[in-house]
Amino acid sequence: MFKSKMQTQSLLVQANAAQFELRLTPELIGRLPARSDERGPILVRSPHPDFYRDTARALLAELGTGQPLWVFAAGSLIWKPRMPVVERRSAEIQGWHRAFCMRDRRARGSPSRPGLMMSLDRGGDCRGFVQRMDPNQDAETALTSLLEKEPPLPPVWVEAQTNQGQVPALLFAAHPSYPLYSPEPDIETLADMTASSVGYIGTMAEYLLNTVNELHSVGAFDPHLWQLQALVADRLQALPERQS
Repeated sequence: MFKSKMQTQSLLVQANAAQFELRLTPELIGRLPARSDERGPILVRSPHPDFYRDTARALLAELGTGQPLWVFAAGSLIWKPRMPVVERRSAEIQGWHRAFCMRDRRARGSPSRPGLMMSLDRGGDCRGFVQRMDPNQDAETALTSLLEKEPPLPPVWVEAQTNQGQVPALLFAAHPSYPLYSPEPDIETLADMTASSVGYIGTMAEYLLNTVNELHSVGAFDPHLWQLQALVADRLQALPERQS
């Protein structure tokens, strides 16, 4: 029954997506500086060296011996899994939604061009992917490595619905107690930030385009991101082209 529901939702998503035009392009993003050497202060201290391995061990103990390890991907984990992956499925979770809700003054933002990082915040629902870790890898080592590349917040377990059934998956999400947490602003303010922020690894606009492209390629339509990319495109269109 759920498989039929997911298939129906997929058709509706494709029909909805067809009504929208992807207006944000690499050419428009090219009107922004590609990188910025300006970096804000590090506001979150690195945890104790044992934090990541201890967290990985605790999560694997909750999962159970021999069980497949799935990770839910909603943003950059889609195109940069940061772990060995052998299977990926389109999936939906309840109780969480994509949000630009973590202050960024370094990676894709800077003190003079502040930005926000995408994470998952509480409420609503979210379509993305679940990705299964290669079972031939040492799970503790691979999960520890993944945790080291994410903000130092323990992930949570969620139930992800896929066409092949429900699977438990790890979810990396924001938390209001985290020092960098900031509720997502209204969409006009968010578009202003996305069309201007630049950090040492790139721009918010580039991150947004990567996410929209990956979701669109499999028919996972996010109306909020589609509206945002159109607003960002409008703002970038007003900028002069950069001289090569």
